[in-house]
Amino acid sequence: MTDPTTLGLTVLGLETSCDETAAAVVRLDADGGVQVLSSVIASQIAQHAPYGGVVPEIAARSHVEAIDAIAAQAMSEAGLAYDDLDGVAATAGPGLVGGVMVGLAFGKAVALARSLPLVAVNHLEGHAVSARLGAAVAYPFLLLLVSGGHCQLLEVGGVGACRRLGTTMDDAAGEAFDKIAKTLGLPYPGGPALEKLAVGGNAERYALPRARLGHKDCDFSFSGLKTAAARIAEGLSTEAERRDLAAAVQAAIARQLRERTERAMDLYAQAHAGEALRFVVAGGVAANGTVRAVLEEAARARGFSFTAPPLAYCTDNAAMIALAGAERLALGISDPLDAPARPRWPLDAAAAAANPSHLAGRKGAKA
Repeated sequence: MTDPTTLGLTVLGLETSCDETAAAVVRLDADGGVQVLSSVIASQIAQHAPYGGVVPEIAARSHVEAIDAIAAQAMSEAGLAYDDLDGVAATAGPGLVGGVMVGLAFGKAVALARSLPLVAVNHLEGHAVSARLGAAVAYPFLLLLVSGGHCQLLEVGGVGACRRLGTTMDDAAGEAFDKIAKTLGLPYPGGPALEKLAVGGNAERYALPRARLGHKDCDFSFSGLKTAAARIAEGLSTEAERRDLAAAVQAAIARQLRERTERAMDLYAQAHAGEALRFVVAGGVAANGTVRAVLEEAARARGFSFTAPPLAYCTDNAAMIALAGAERLALGISDPLDAPARPRWPLDAAAAAANPSHLAGRKGAKA
């Protein structure tokens, strides 16, 4: 599928699926080039830090308080008025539904007041296109989406065309990073703190379990690693021991991501023989230097190009939502004003229905 082309589309994007209130203005040029005219993010780290994680009620209320000013700032920094927009894109899921409703409702209000088309964007599709904010990545490509709530391998054939090759069976990689960091007494957000602690640590000091060794699929599992690391952490008494455990955890997560990705690369290469092989990693964990280096080495060894978003667009942001919306608008795709907010919204609905990673009523990764 070729990249969408248009005479140029300028879109306001809104993102409120978790604990960042974000707004951005992105322009999709006629040749498929992307210009980020503004990208504003209001973090809620201070509000959630005392609890060691995101509190949904606090997050939703903070979005309500911040969304108007953040959107106004994004428009001001872009040097545009609402009449200069060609559309509005807002995250409609998956995520903490109270927060999702805030950004989606604001987007609907702008669309209604200014007679603009609305695009209700899947947050995961935003991550899927986020690498295109910093580089010209053509479709199709193999995507590893790895963040606090998601861990999936997807074949991305074009706008809205994703086929799932693997998913997490329990915790996502970013969730494992954060929860293990908490057992080590590190502040929220735990992932970046654990990466900092791991510098100079001996990753070989502690033996951590390897998940699903008897399976040859592309699915992930991090719950066993999380439990084992928590038990080890309880008996640590020195900073050197904590540093070594952090390094071991980081190496174990990177190793599993690489192993499953290599399997997906082999499947993808077979299905796309003779074509250019492209690999993209996106999501908050893509900002981890060790993970990024390991995956880049795996891509190079198998003949894939490697692309990751600029660090500013690895974690949740509205520029990726605006771009996903612009690409849909370029194809004539928009949504009605009664588009629902969704706590769960798989990119590959057919795979999720045919082979669900979690049974109904059970808690698990958003995917």
